[in-house]
Amino acid sequence: MKSLIITLVTVSLLTVGCKDARKSSSTPLLDSEPKTAMGETSPAPTNSDRTSKEVKIIPIEHATAILEWNDLTIYIDPEGGQEAFKGQKQPDLILITDIHGDHFSLETLQALNTERAKIIVPQAVADLLPKEFTPQVDVLQNGESKERYGINVEAIPMYNLREEAKKFHEKGRGNGYVLNMGEQRIYLSGDTEDIPEMRALQNIDKAFVCMNLPYTMTVESAADAVLAFKPKQVYPYHYRGNPDVSDVAKFKALVEKGDSIIEVIQLDWYPNDDF
Repeated sequence: MKSLIITLVTVSLLTVGCKDARKSSSTPLLDSEPKTAMGETSPAPTNSDRTSKEVKIIPIEHATAILEWNDLTIYIDPEGGQEAFKGQKQPDLILITDIHGDHFSLETLQALNTERAKIIVPQAVADLLPKEFTPQVDVLQNGESKERYGINVEAIPMYNLREEAKKFHEKGRGNGYVLNMGEQRIYLSGDTEDIPEMRALQNIDKAFVCMNLPYTMTVESAADAVLAFKPKQVYPYHYRGNPDVSDVAKFKALVEKGDSIIEVIQLDWYPNDDF
């Protein structure tokens, strides 16, 4: 009887050990493996996964950028065709600000693998999208918001104030965006001047602010607006104008003179040009 008890205990310990070994040796899903089947919506990561990591910023060109945050990839105004995104991760979320070609490129959208992406756009852009994209599209008007994959996206007005420029961007057509990502708030200005809605922004951690004439605003106006809403960091972008390129160094100097706490970060938004 004693030997039988010892045998049973030994078998039980071996069984538990094998279960633990199998559990610890299971292989996690690799980043390169597909997360969803065709036509399915990719699941949002849990909130516990999205509170600590910094946002990675990848400038593509002019108004086009990629944000990576934890396991999410966000395309901002994707333009430039498939070649511009070579080697980049597949998008989970796409934000488009306006109908102009440097923000909305149907050719680029159709060339990219967007099968798992949600696409947030203003109505004017939605009207230009073919029906193939309809299941993916969320339309936001100024002042509205939508949560996707744990990110709350707020649509912020973007428009011109100067009489001679109102023809470029009328109020209500396009969207700037504020992305609430964990404890961070990231502002994307789109094409705008220093409008009251920008100046009223609060608790912005990173701000992407445009500055190019004749389409948006001067570096002085951009700096003045930044000094009003006081983001922790500001990234000048969208600064190629017609015919001139905005003086980003001057913008940086104006902001730092007005508030030395605000950090101005210059990225290379024009890798194919000398400025």
